[in-house]
Amino acid sequence: MKRLLTIIMRCVAVFVANALSVIGAGAIAGIDILQSCLIAGFSGVSTVVGGLARAYLVDGELSKEDVNKVFATAPTGKKGGVNTQKV
Repeated sequence: MKRLLTIIMRCVAVFVANALSVIGAGAIAGIDILQSCLIAGFSGVSTVVGGLARAYLVDGELSKEDVNKVFATAPTGKKGGVNTQKV
């Protein structure tokens, strides 16, 4: 249960990181800010969920290493960061 809560909270963090990164771009392109944030946020979360699904398909389990690997490659805009989150 703790692992599921951690995955959910990390997905929220991916959503926020992606949504905040497009506020300026959406305003410049003339797209509604809320709409551009939602699109970017859901895009990032869908990338993570797809990665978790692929990791689960390999052996039917999601180990903490699998989860950390997927989130380390999440599109958050941070380059070269080190993942220190414990699952």
